Amino acid sequence: MLAARRFRLGKQKMLDFLHELREPGGEGVSLYLPPGLGLGETRKWLAETLDLQGMPSQLSDFAVASKQGAVIFWGPSRKCLIAPPFPVEEKRFCRNYDIEGLRSMLTHDYKVALILIRLGAYAIGVYQGQRLVGSKVGTGLVHARHKQGGSSQARFARHREKQIEYFMTRVCGHVRDQIGPHLQTLDYVTYGGARTTILLLRKQCDFLGQFDSRTLPPLLDMPEPRKAVLDTAIDRVWASSVIEWHDNENLP
Repeated sequence: MLAARRFRLGKQKMLDFLHELREPGGEGVSLYLPPGLGLGETRKWLAETLDLQGMPSQLSDFAVASKQGAVIFWGPSRKCLIAPPFPVEEKRFCRNYDIEGLRSMLTHDYKVALILIRLGAYAIGVYQGQRLVGSKVGTGLVHARHKQGGSSQARFARHREKQIEYFMTRVCGHVRDQIGPHLQTLDYVTYGGARTTILLLRKQCDFLGQFDSRTLPPLLDMPEPRKAVLDTAIDRVWASSVIEWHDNENLP
């Protein structure tokens, strides 16, 4: 019976993890699954390429759930599924622990724009690899919701809506200023902050629509946007999620 252990690894620790798969005795198979594969297709391919005896029944569900696709390494010594930070580009099967596709992804200097936003505060960063090459941080006046009822509440709500609209327009302008010079070289855009605020910005800022096909999953539990957060948030953008299976008696 296999037991699962979940964890996240930053860029360097993920590279170290992959290096361990190449140690003596690291025999197995590798599957690269791009995003967008349906559950039926994924299950069929797993059945054709892996020995399903003793395999966790949720393996295909975990692979499909990853927005970036998944990489599976499966053998006597190591059994794991990795959800990488960037999309898997092609469907591939290898009769060994083929780490090169994932290693190549993690050593490529992708250019990424990160937009952190909450009502009243924003932070925009452009990174080459993990190096911040441009940023803009600021605030804007957006009053908290009015607690009292009556006509005054309705007036306050309309006033607040105008504040939010003005704030989003300003943020959109700053996004253009920061990202515009990198349009030809930008690989991905990602967002952080409150989900509803992110959706509101994307809806109001037409400029961002051109990146919909290059948008990474959002970071929804980010603290208040500020420069210090920009300096560290990129590490989370580059982190991989790992599920590793062990025999119960060998589980660390």
